Amino acid sequence: MSEKYLIFGATGSIGSSLSRQLKESGKEVHLVARNESEGKKLSEELGCTFTVADVLENGFVDKVKAEVPDVKGIAYCVGSIVLKPLRMIKEDEFNQCMKLNCYSALEVIRGYQDVLKKSKGSVVLFSTVAVRRGFSNHGIIASAKAAVEGLTVSLASELAPNVRVNCIAPSLSKSKIAEPMLKNAVLAEGIAKAHPLKRVGEGADSASLAKFLITDESSWVTGQVIGVDGGRSTLS
Repeated sequence: MSEKYLIFGATGSIGSSLSRQLKESGKEVHLVARNESEGKKLSEELGCTFTVADVLENGFVDKVKAEVPDVKGIAYCVGSIVLKPLRMIKEDEFNQCMKLNCYSALEVIRGYQDVLKKSKGSVVLFSTVAVRRGFSNHGIIASAKAAVEGLTVSLASELAPNVRVNCIAPSLSKSKIAEPMLKNAVLAEGIAKAHPLKRVGEGADSASLAKFLITDESSWVTGQVIGVDGGRSTLS
């Protein structure tokens, strides 16, 4: 059985850091990203294989499985930041956010569940601190990520004892999708100060926990939603 780890959203801040950390520890990694040039660059850097796939497209799981039929673990590091006040939320935006963050993750797990059961595998999903803390204009993304948290505990129960499912809930971290907010120095400083640890997160912060959860180092951990948020969900 393969000891390969499948990373969706591999070219993002968390996904790329997780891929590097797994490779550095001697694990075999397969990258999945929608941007071919970025995926190829990272795969060449790490000396690993990759697939170009968009999780919003029908049949994306079949495309990945055709290239990677056996895996030990899956990290679904796909996410979005959709911030809008209630009066401006449109149904199609809500549906797309839900598909990107939750339903496509479900499709991945469903597509690989038999393989993961055989390999005694692990799944890592991603939520957000905004599920636990109330933030204005987060109606779309917080709802979608809350669904991810519900999916985590439901599937952890359903797939036990053979497959572990856990979730990481970061606060805002330096990434491509956060760049529009963090490029404003004043805003970035204010966001950092809102955290008890007084800084914005890095992709490596969440990736380090994801590496622990996706490997057998965490063999007695399942059904958990763990904050990597500088203390913001509980202390501020």
